[in-house]
Amino acid sequence: MPKINKRFQSGAKVIMPSSNSQIPIAKQSPRIAIVTDWLTSMGGQERVTLELHKIFPEAAIYTSVFDKANMPEFDGIDVRTTYLQRILPKSLRYKHVLWPVLRAFAFRKLDLSEFDIIISNTTAEAKAVRKRPGAVHICNCNTPIRYYWSHYQEFKRDFNFGALNFIIRPLIPFFVRWMRKLDLQSVEGVDVWLANSTAVQARIKKYYNRSSTVVHPPVDIDRFEPARVRSDYYVALGRQVPYKRIDLAVAAATELGLPLRVYGSGGQHQQLVDMAGPSVQFFTDRFGDASDAAVASALNQAKGYIFPAEEDFGIVQVEALAAGAPVIAYGKGGALDIVQDGESGVLFDEQTVESVVNAIKRAEQIDFLPATLRRKSKRFDSSLFRTKIRKIVSDQTT
Repeated sequence: MPKINKRFQSGAKVIMPSSNSQIPIAKQSPRIAIVTDWLTSMGGQERVTLELHKIFPEAAIYTSVFDKANMPEFDGIDVRTTYLQRILPKSLRYKHVLWPVLRAFAFRKLDLSEFDIIISNTTAEAKAVRKRPGAVHICNCNTPIRYYWSHYQEFKRDFNFGALNFIIRPLIPFFVRWMRKLDLQSVEGVDVWLANSTAVQARIKKYYNRSSTVVHPPVDIDRFEPARVRSDYYVALGRQVPYKRIDLAVAAATELGLPLRVYGSGGQHQQLVDMAGPSVQFFTDRFGDASDAAVASALNQAKGYIFPAEEDFGIVQVEALAAGAPVIAYGKGGALDIVQDGESGVLFDEQTVESVVNAIKRAEQIDFLPATLRRKSKRFDSSLFRTKIRKIVSDQTT
């Protein structure tokens, strides 16, 4: 694994002293670039990218496409895009599932030769960037690409290409085999692997045969203020797409007549509304999604948070704990790093309505203390992430 010379040879400055003294070398800070797959709407990966920039505020951020109007959090930051920002029509530019091939080649074309350290924060093709000799590439891997590797069968089954289905679906196996080869080529350029959970660490080893260090994503614990006296409703939150399985939360709450507040939007929204009983309410803001303030307020008073998806990590689970709400979660993926069954929530084993119903009933019998839940959330606080990332970068420059 390459390590950067202490002097950062491309930028070292020699100061000429008097003849009787030693020659001091002025060591410059490493020049850092942050690379991420796309910046089109705020989610867990985008928040990690923003936190990385807070750690390294002089770093430029490179991404495939950038929807500036929808990402006010990145105002004033040096965001640089690939050629896809120019050539793709705006109506299709942000439909990420259509452009994996173009994205992979676009990232390879980026000129990052001016940088000593590249930090890719990725679930897709951003790690395909090239570095100059002697530079270091640190990959903060949120997962190996799900639709090529761990969740390929779900991808084949659930992704809908509309009128083009009859053309595209038969081609998916051939396309995926080719893209797996390209993905494995990109692995060769990574020097340091970070995994956001133990589940992702296992995937990196399985699919890429690389060892990694677990660095959990940063969570802003302090934006939550848990109420000591809780309300009677539960919360479900996230993009309303099939793999998030919000339908299980809606169906379980409907069966139990349980008050449930659903925050978010997506292609499944109308389907969820149609299946919901009178105890289920839906909330979105003017952008068609859930505002941070609304979510924080809801979680601060919620009786619990229902998380039926298998996620790579699942930041909202930690946010729920920080708000004093126990988590009822599917016991796979990142949930296993976050939720202790019977202590900070309840885990269920199958993604079925019956399993969610039984988990809710079990949670109703446990006296969860908001202060205890908040204390458990602090092991994921942003300050810990910042400390670990600084240490990892420092280790590559000494």
